[in-house]
Amino acid sequence: MKSLQQNPAFVGDDGRSTLTMSSLAGQPAETRDEAEPAEAKAPAGHNERDTWGKGVEFLMSCIAMSVGLGNVWRFPFTALDNGGGAFLIPYLIVLFLIGKPIYYLEMVIGQFSSRGSVKVFDLCPAMKGVGIGQVISISLVTTYYVGIMGITLCYFYDSFRAPLPWAECRSEWGAHCVASSQSNTSYDFSPLTPSSSSLSSLKQEQPQLVASAELYFRKEVLREKDQIADGIGLPNWELVIGLFVSWMCVFLIIRRGVKSSGKASYFLALFPYVIMGVLLVRAVTLPGSLDGIYYFIKPNWGKILDPKVWYAAVTQCFYSLSVCFGNIIMYSSFNKFGHNVHRDATIVTALDTATSLLAGFTIFGILGHLAHEIGTEDIGKVVKGGAGLAFISYPDAIAKFKQLPQIFSVLFFLMLFVLGIGSNIAMTSCTVTAIRDRFPNFKQWQCSLLIAVVSFLIGLMYITPGGQYMLTLVDFFGASMIALVLGIAELYTVGWIYGTDRLCKDIEFMLGRKVGLYWRLCWGVFTPLIMTVILIYFYATYEPLTYNDQYFPAWAYGVGWSITAFGIMQLPIWMVVAIIREPGSTLGEKFAGAFRPKKHWGPIDPLLREQYNKEIEHELAPKRGKGFWASIRQNIFG
Repeated sequence: MKSLQQNPAFVGDDGRSTLTMSSLAGQPAETRDEAEPAEAKAPAGHNERDTWGKGVEFLMSCIAMSVGLGNVWRFPFTALDNGGGAFLIPYLIVLFLIGKPIYYLEMVIGQFSSRGSVKVFDLCPAMKGVGIGQVISISLVTTYYVGIMGITLCYFYDSFRAPLPWAECRSEWGAHCVASSQSNTSYDFSPLTPSSSSLSSLKQEQPQLVASAELYFRKEVLREKDQIADGIGLPNWELVIGLFVSWMCVFLIIRRGVKSSGKASYFLALFPYVIMGVLLVRAVTLPGSLDGIYYFIKPNWGKILDPKVWYAAVTQCFYSLSVCFGNIIMYSSFNKFGHNVHRDATIVTALDTATSLLAGFTIFGILGHLAHEIGTEDIGKVVKGGAGLAFISYPDAIAKFKQLPQIFSVLFFLMLFVLGIGSNIAMTSCTVTAIRDRFPNFKQWQCSLLIAVVSFLIGLMYITPGGQYMLTLVDFFGASMIALVLGIAELYTVGWIYGTDRLCKDIEFMLGRKVGLYWRLCWGVFTPLIMTVILIYFYATYEPLTYNDQYFPAWAYGVGWSITAFGIMQLPIWMVVAIIREPGSTLGEKFAGAFRPKKHWGPIDPLLREQYNKEIEHELAPKRGKGFWASIRQNIFG
C-alpha cells in the first residue's frame, strides 16, 4: 500500500496540525516525526485527542511502564530456578517470538486508530469484551500493586533510622531470632507458619534460627496471621499512610493526562538506572559478590528441554513487558500518526531484557556477600524470591554492611518505589483512558481522582495482616488467568479476524515502510500458536494455589475462580451484544457484520481516514472470492 501523506493528519496538543502530509510523501517515519510544524488548522469536526509533547516522552513512558518490579525481584529468581544462565536461551527465543511481536502489534493498533484499549476493538466489534476484560484485569492489579508501593515507602522511611530497625532482634520475637547485623551466623529464610509436626520436632531439637529481617517483615510490618482462616484483620496505620502517599503521587502525575505524565517519564525511566548503577558498583566490590554472580549465571543445561522452563520464560516475558493488558495500546494511542513505533518497540524490548540481567547481577552480587557473611557456600540458602527479596533478603544483606548501611537501603527502596510508580501510572492511565473514551465529558482529573479513591479503599485489604493471602489470590486469578486467555483472543482477533495482511497494510500506510516476513509469521502463526500451547500446558499442570505452603480454604478458591470467570465472560457477553446491535435483516448478516471493522475505523483524522478507506478497499479486493487456502496464504505472506 502506498503511504498516503496528502493532508494535515498530525494534531498536536494545541489542536493544530504539526506537519503537512503532502510535503513529506515517501519520507521515512523518523523524518516525518521530526518535521517542522505547519500552521494549518485541524479539519472541521475533528475530535481532538491529547498527544505526547515529544516523541521521546512516549519512549520514556514505555520504559517506565515495562521496566518495573518484575525485572528486579522476579527475573533473577525465575532464571535461577530454571537453569541459571541456560534460561537465557529459551527466554531470548520467547522474547523474539512472543514479546517483541506483541509489543509492536499493540503499539501499531493503538497509534493507527488513536483509540484506547477498549475502543481499539472497533476493528472487530464482536471482540470488544477482550478490551473490557483487560481493563478489569489491570484495574485489579492496580489495587494491590500500589499496596506494595505502600510497604516500600515504609521501608524507605525506616531506612533513615540508625540502627536499621530490622538489624537487631526484639525480645518478643523469641530466642530463635538472629540479628541480621551479625556475621558468621548461619540461618534459613523460611515461612513462619510451620506445621504441627514440625512444631513438635522443634521443641525436641535446636530451634530453627530466623533472621531478624524476616521477623521484622512478618511481625512488625505485615503483622501476618498464621492462616487466612484467622481473618484478614485491620490495616496497619503506617502502611495506610504509605498507601495514601503512593496514590497521591500517582494522581498528581496523571491528573492532566499525557501532558503531566509525559514530563514525569524522564525521571521515572532514567533515575532507577542511576541507582542501579550505584548499587551494582557497590555489589561487585563486596567480598563474596562474584560467587553470587557466578551462581546466578552458571548454566544448568539439563533443564533447557524441560517444558516448565519454557513456560517460565513465556510468563516472565509476558508480564515483564506488560503485553496484553492494554497499557501499550493506551500509551501509543496518544502518539502522532507517523511516530516510529518500530524503533521504540525494539528499544524497549531490548532494554527490558538488559535491565533484568543488570538487576540479576546487582541482586546476586549482594546475596553472594550475604552468604559470605553468614559463612555458607550455598547461596541458594539465602535466596528468597518475590516480595521476600525486597523486604527480607536484601534488607538482611544491607544490615551487615559495616559502613553507612542506611545509604544503600535508602537507595534500594527509592529505586523500587520509582519503578513501581512508573508501572502503576501506566496501569491507572489505561483504566482512565478506557472510561474517558466511553464518556468523553468526564474530565481527566475527575476520572483520575475517582479511580485513585476507589483503588485506595480496595487497597486497604492488601495491607491488613491477611493481606498477602488476598494479594496472592487476586494476582493469580485476577491477573495471570484473565490476561493469558484474553491475550490469546487478542492475537487471533488481530491476526486472523482483522487479518495480518490488513494490519501490515495499515503499517505501510502509517509508517511508509514494508512489513517483513518475520513480523507476518509471528503475528499469523508463531505467537498465537505458542501462546495457545502455553495455555493448554497451564491448565494441564494446574495445581491449587498456595501461600507459604498453605492451601486456601474452599471459599477462597471459589472467589478466585469467580474473579477469573467475570473477566473472561466479558468476551461472550459483549460478542452477543455486538451481534444484537449490528444492523441487518438476518442473524447471518448481523453475525458477519459484528466481526467486520466499524465504518469509522481507521485514522482519527477524517480526511486521512477517507484516503485510507479508498486505498484499503483497493488493496483488499484481490483476495476476495479466492479459496480458503489462498486466503490463508495471502493473510500470512501478503
